[in-house]
Amino acid sequence: MTEAHSFLKAQAVDIARLWLRTPYHHQASVRGVGCDCLGLLRGIWRDLYGSEPEALPAYSPDWGQVGRVETLLDAAERHMLPVPLAEAGPGDVVVFRMRGGAIAKHCGILSGNGRMVHAQENAGVVEVDYSGAWHRRAVAAFAFP
Repeated sequence: MTEAHSFLKAQAVDIARLWLRTPYHHQASVRGVGCDCLGLLRGIWRDLYGSEPEALPAYSPDWGQVGRVETLLDAAERHMLPVPLAEAGPGDVVVFRMRGGAIAKHCGILSGNGRMVHAQENAGVVEVDYSGAWHRRAVAAFAFP
């Protein structure tokens, strides 16, 4: 990994932590006001690059239960760099399947020391242990380009 890429990953973690305590709000992406997990990722992207890579279509709160298209994984593959899940580290984005057989519908950013920052319904943006159930649900990891 280059020094520039290491700096980018550290910067992504610093930005993610600025979002801590932002309330959960479906489809929002405004630091301190409200966001969902994708809104958190979009906010980090904007701070790193200035604008989002594509327009976001509307999505319902239950899109992950009723959909069959891997929308989140497909978008991550279009705009981010794949990282082997076992090699993911601070600054990398991890994508999760919340139920077996369902599409991937959640994401968080690894923050180091076995932790991750993510937006959780009823909790907002929090930093939690990346272990146990999170490890079992993780399906892919990506780096910011």
